[in-house]
Amino acid sequence: MSRPRARRPRVRAARGDSMVGRRFEVEVGPVAHGGHCVARVEERVVFVRHALPGERVVLEITEGTEGDRFWRGDAVEVLTPSPDRVPAPCPYAGPGRCGGCDLQHVALPAQRELKARVVREQLLRVARIEVDVVVEAVPGDEEGLHWRTRQRYVALPGGARGMRKHRSHDVVAVDACLLEAPDGPSYDVRGHAFEVTTAPGEGASFWQVHPGAPEVLVDAVLDALGPRPGESALDLYAGVGLFSRFLAEAVGPTGSVAAVEGDRTASALSERNCPGVLACGGDVGAVLADGLPDAWARADLVVLDPPRTGAKRAVVEQVVAREPRAVAYVACDPSALARDVAIFAEHGYRLASLRAFDLFPMTHHVECVALLTRTGPDLG
Repeated sequence: MSRPRARRPRVRAARGDSMVGRRFEVEVGPVAHGGHCVARVEERVVFVRHALPGERVVLEITEGTEGDRFWRGDAVEVLTPSPDRVPAPCPYAGPGRCGGCDLQHVALPAQRELKARVVREQLLRVARIEVDVVVEAVPGDEEGLHWRTRQRYVALPGGARGMRKHRSHDVVAVDACLLEAPDGPSYDVRGHAFEVTTAPGEGASFWQVHPGAPEVLVDAVLDALGPRPGESALDLYAGVGLFSRFLAEAVGPTGSVAAVEGDRTASALSERNCPGVLACGGDVGAVLADGLPDAWARADLVVLDPPRTGAKRAVVEQVVAREPRAVAYVACDPSALARDVAIFAEHGYRLASLRAFDLFPMTHHVECVALLTRTGPDLG
């Protein structure tokens, strides 16, 4: 699928004097979605990076004015450390340094538990579903390091390079990023080679950066859906056809697969990567509304692999109108997943299973594969 470019932080109008640089001693509360924990200064919520639940820290405000509803801050001194705290392996990680990693100060098993808590909390708060979540390790990294098969640096004068600070355009000069993999991406999955454009910038096809991700996600989607010979399957936000290729094999010559992708270059590649699959380039919502042959008014199976913002209501309602027996939703944002699961529930689809994968160690990001079906109780 195509992914949106990262958004710049919104600039809020000042509401009183700046609090930036002020320090407070606080007890850190629960982890929150976004790579931080929640603390309070009197009644004001502060989203604190570089902290862990239960710690007592000195935080320094990095964003906020007197009248804001919440502030942002960094834990600049740890008074009572968590047993899950470890020395960051990277010398550029920490307050005021590179903003690429959120969790280098956390032991790897605890990182996964924090991510599991976030997924559970989002599904409970937004979708009203209690779910037991375990974030699974994925083969291909080295104790959470050396997994980024594509890495971008900021070019600095004299041939040096750098990384940006958190929520900032300021650059920290670095020798190397410990997340960078020694080798570039492999486009071979389950014995099939995929054609992918690798031009820098907007022309590049989306491909997972963790080397273990493509195969792990294909396995999880196929295990969830259990495709049968003769079935019809829609692969939405299909990218270059990663899931379409294996869905087509599973449903066989008597079945059918349509791959819908907003990026027309990626859609053309999916046609080449997936013989026999109907490739449709264009906005997913528009194609579902009026761009597919009449035969696709129904579908047995659907794969949804949207960008970080999720599928949203219009696409979800187009999906449920086709009455699939099962939907596999691949999500890189727990909040968007929870919102869309709630929309599916309005139409009689329930969360039947959920798996979560640590495709982005040392960061707050987590990938989920959710199975939604028309029958049976909610998971949990």
